[in-house]
Amino acid sequence: MATTDKASTRDRLLDAAAELFYREGVSLGVETLCRSAGVSKRSMYQLFGSKDEVLAASLAKRLPEYEQRLAPEPREQDGSPRDRILHVFERLEKVSAESAYQGCPYLAALVELKDPEHPASAVARGAKEWLLGFFRTQAEETGARDAELLARQLMLVFDGASARAGAGIETLDGLTTTTATALLDASGAR
Repeated sequence: MATTDKASTRDRLLDAAAELFYREGVSLGVETLCRSAGVSKRSMYQLFGSKDEVLAASLAKRLPEYEQRLAPEPREQDGSPRDRILHVFERLEKVSAESAYQGCPYLAALVELKDPEHPASAVARGAKEWLLGFFRTQAEETGARDAELLARQLMLVFDGASARAGAGIETLDGLTTTTATALLDASGAR
């Protein structure tokens, strides 16, 4: 029974952390986090050594969902590499229109933490490296003249658009797909 309670406590803590850190930022206090999760500080510290570890674990727990949300679904894998790249931007445009959207949680963590050694920074960098690798692989398959450069440019569009939409400065509605299309065309991607 204790294992089930611990798993439940851990999951509640990670779910609350993901929501609170996304909505309020990484500087929120341990008391707020524990109160929201319905767990004691003692329980949190039994499961995690620090709030930093909770943040890292909450980002890691959400990573498969983040990747699945952006990458084409298996039935869409038959599309061209170009289509798979544009699919990411279509998904970004769709999710950015949701009222609760505040930008990419992994980019937000990197910007807020400013510490490359922070455990959550490592998780967030991994998420960004995954997306860069996805873009690079697809760009290579399109025959782009410089797949690495194209992948980096696509990341700039993705992260910039995420940040601007998350801050409520920009409505993406077709903007990122148009921009990505222009980059693909300019790079010779087919």
